[in-house]
Amino acid sequence: MSDALKIGVLISGSGTNLQAIIDAIAHDGLNVQIVKVLSSRPDAYGLERARAAGIPAVALDRSVYADAAAADARIAREFVEAGAQYLVMAGYMRMLGPVVLGTFEDKVLNLHPALLPAFKGAHAIRDAFDFGVKVTGVTVHLANAEYDKGPIIAQRAVPVAEDDTLESLEARIHETEHELYIWVLAHLAAGDITLDEHSKVHIAHA
Repeated sequence: MSDALKIGVLISGSGTNLQAIIDAIAHDGLNVQIVKVLSSRPDAYGLERARAAGIPAVALDRSVYADAAAADARIAREFVEAGAQYLVMAGYMRMLGPVVLGTFEDKVLNLHPALLPAFKGAHAIRDAFDFGVKVTGVTVHLANAEYDKGPIIAQRAVPVAEDDTLESLEARIHETEHELYIWVLAHLAAGDITLDEHSKVHIAHA
């Protein structure tokens, strides 16, 4: 087996996607090492998940983010010093700045709970549900300076049932998020994912 892909994970909340990655590494042979977890909130439960798994974790607070440029530089420094090759946004609710995006150019993954380019923004599941779509889904894409607009790596559809509530749809979306993120990370670790000159992502052995 090749050396594990070293990733840094950014969170803001409960860290369920972080836990899915931790579990896949521990139980399913995912060839990934989480070298550091960074949270935008000191009270995020995801920090407890990281510490329980023996993963170095750091929390920033509002005072740090008050200076956006300094926060951006610190985030980049934290992950460079930890040896991260890729960054994985897992429910991280802040925009990453130019220093982080430049340091990890085309190496920042984001998860969005809709089929981009539809239903961008922080309330994508609710917006899709309220619009009455019959199919929504999950997108994993490369983050860039434009919100929810980076190159798409993978998508998976989630049908909306007639008897769905917002809560039941959210539950299936979150299950799909866990599965798709692990799938993408497995292909990334295997070297299967490339970005061409037109900023389109290609996956070998998909």
